[in-house]
Amino acid sequence: MSEKNYSREHEIYLKKSRNSTILLFLSRILLLVFLIILWEIAAKKHWIDPFLTSSPTRILNTFVSFCASNMLLKHILVTCYETIVGFTLGTILGTFIATLLWWSDFAYKVLDPYLVVLNALPKVALGPIIIFWAGNGTSAIIVIALLISIIVTVISILAGFKEVNEDKIKLLTTFGADKLQILIHLIFPASIPTFISALKINVGLSWVGVIMGEFLVAKEGLGFLIVYGGQIAQLDMVMMSIIILSILAFLMYIGVAKFEKSIAKKY
Repeated sequence: MSEKNYSREHEIYLKKSRNSTILLFLSRILLLVFLIILWEIAAKKHWIDPFLTSSPTRILNTFVSFCASNMLLKHILVTCYETIVGFTLGTILGTFIATLLWWSDFAYKVLDPYLVVLNALPKVALGPIIIFWAGNGTSAIIVIALLISIIVTVISILAGFKEVNEDKIKLLTTFGADKLQILIHLIFPASIPTFISALKINVGLSWVGVIMGEFLVAKEGLGFLIVYGGQIAQLDMVMMSIIILSILAFLMYIGVAKFEKSIAKKY
């Protein structure tokens, strides 16, 4: 095959790939628009009860009124701050603990059943205790988010460490590598896909932990708006807060996906 033909076929392949990506994107947008229009029509025609399900128009009006009063941005920033801090601490501490457990096989065998129990324990049950320990405020919310994400991080990253090929470890040991060198030059690079998966999982868990904490103790934040809206029967406020949470969680997930692509280029 000539270089000219190869280049032409390669261009055709790239064009098909771009067209497929554009078609996929447009299909997603059209589906979203269709669902929003259907929701609005169903509420207007009273096929569904607009008091219980709200409607896009009512949610938009609530959003505009909150923006006009300069209240919404504050609630969004509070929730984002708590989520980012909980996400960052959960990832860093979880990776650190997983590394320590990989380093000491005895410690891993001792603590493994406790990790299983802590992972199965509903963290919301610890809410009242955490409030007494960390106080009735932002610190308690961050601790709840941290507890929800850290155990899953430890378990998933440690599992990734354990799945590294034992023959490769033995080979490095034969060449005189110590445990720190094996960790840096083999375990960490081989576990990058596991680390990225843990980040993606932590995105959702961090939001869950923060909203759960705000349900319990918050006086501001999107979780507070959801609870407050439910208490005063303002479901438009509740639906608005849920939609904003969905958008923020999606944007955070996109950030992790871009980080994954940047890492993939290096390895």
